[in-house]
Amino acid sequence: MKVLVLNLSILISGIQLCFAQQNVESEIKELSQNKWQWMADKKTEPLAALFDDKSVFVHMGGSWGKERELNIIKSGSIHYKKADIHEVSVNIINDTAILLNKITWLLSEEMKSPILLLSQRSTSDKTAPGN
Repeated sequence: MKVLVLNLSILISGIQLCFAQQNVESEIKELSQNKWQWMADKKTEPLAALFDDKSVFVHMGGSWGKERELNIIKSGSIHYKKADIHEVSVNIINDTAILLNKITWLLSEEMKSPILLLSQRSTSDKTAPGN
């Protein structure tokens, strides 16, 4: 009887952990989708809350930190008009979520840019917008 109760407890814990991870993955995917929309709408306030102060943004023309990226988005010197998201995957390792997006950016009516993006975020970070 004790073995049965122990096995049931382990099974229930495993199921709860699986559902918890699925919920975290869904939240990360939703936050990522919101991020693309905020970038398209040039909404830098939620992006400033989302991006860590030590963030590094790598573009074909160079790499820079959070403040410069926010200024670029706000000024429209790079205007991410629309992101067509083709694939999204989330890999959770301990309290870190690694997000991979395969998207095509509409930069202007004539120019589309397919890119592959990698993002990382602590799953225990409650400072992200909406938390």
